[in-house]
Amino acid sequence: MCGISGFFGKDARAKVQKMCDLMVYRGPDDSGVHESEGMVLGQRRLSIIDLSGGRQPILNETGR
Repeated sequence: MCGISGFFGKDARAKVQKMCDLMVYRGPDDSGVHESEGMVLGQRRLSIIDLSGGRQPILNETGR
């Protein structure tokens, strides 16, 4: 079970970080935050498969 959060607007990073902290029970093994043009996405990860290579969020070859 994993969790995803997001916010667009003022103080987005702080709000998404708080959301990720509150859902630590959904994915205690890893977390990640991606910020782009005032929009922030966050995730929590429960490692079941691909334990070492499943970091999120996943970026494409240009880093976006």
